[in-house]
Amino acid sequence: MSADIHIPARRERQEWLWHVAVLGLVVLWWLVYRQLSPLSEWLTSLLPVARTSHAGAAIAFFLYDVPKVLMLLALVVFAMGVVRSFFSAEKTRALLSGRREGLGNALAATLGIFTPFCSCSAVPLFIGFVSAGVPLGVTFSFLVAAPMVNEVAVFLLWGLVGWNVAVTYLVFGLAIATVAGWVIGRLRLEGWLQDWVREIHAGTAQPAADEGTRLRMVDRYRLGLDAVREIFARVWIWIIAGIAVGAFIHGYVPEEMMARVMGADAWWSVPAAVVVGIPMYSSAAGIIPVVEALLGKGAALGTVLAFMMSVVALSLPEMIILRQVLTLRLLAVFVSVVGAGILAVGFLFNMLF
Repeated sequence: MSADIHIPARRERQEWLWHVAVLGLVVLWWLVYRQLSPLSEWLTSLLPVARTSHAGAAIAFFLYDVPKVLMLLALVVFAMGVVRSFFSAEKTRALLSGRREGLGNALAATLGIFTPFCSCSAVPLFIGFVSAGVPLGVTFSFLVAAPMVNEVAVFLLWGLVGWNVAVTYLVFGLAIATVAGWVIGRLRLEGWLQDWVREIHAGTAQPAADEGTRLRMVDRYRLGLDAVREIFARVWIWIIAGIAVGAFIHGYVPEEMMARVMGADAWWSVPAAVVVGIPMYSSAAGIIPVVEALLGKGAALGTVLAFMMSVVALSLPEMIILRQVLTLRLLAVFVSVVGAGILAVGFLFNMLF
């Protein structure tokens, strides 16, 4: 009996220890983050290359961006892992099912920012939403927004290239997801789903499963750490590869050449960027260092945003996965509508900026 009395006290003490540990790690993160620039310069100076040379510029970029991107990624993923613990697939489906087009599209696109999603989970999420009675167009809004306008992309853009680019990407990414889903919904293309998915769509939605007991804050912290481990295991190699490409561009590609190829004056640069981006396979975190280098070399903002959006929203691997639930006709409509939105964003920003 006495042991049971002490259990709440032990839990409260454990929770306070977690609070103090998390706060201490955030402070340590900030102190280390502020020293990354001088540290990268010091490490570059130890190497047998001139800092002003092409190789020196590329190496300094690489040594600075690798820890910077990984540290930003760890902080954002941990924070959003905690936030995501307040959501679930069942809650998301319940929130979206029965919503009218327009409002449902906007809500689905917004939820895509905070909901765990990547290309590999496209099929089960798509089926889950369809079986819950979520309209097809609303489901597509979520499908576009979740990989393209996720919190990792927005916060990394903010940290690497500035808040104005991050907010621009967020607003127009959500607009593309909302409008694309609305257009697909208005076309009434449920008959173009694969037969077995269409049968699920015609059935009765099942009620959401019980959410279980309420999580303590300690459990949410642990879920945040689990999210960091899971995301890092999946994307770290792509991040380093992306930074290596960005370092090469930063050090070796002349600004005049980049402005000529991807500048606002080259009208064909936007569709070319989309065509080049679609076959690539990268997470948003992996492609952002390339975006940083392209912008630093004078590439037009609209062209670069179009390139990034095509990589993360219309990648070839995602199309292969979605082919399991969509007919070729519906997949072609999806690519066409989203691609048209990305092209519009690219051309618009090249005209405005």
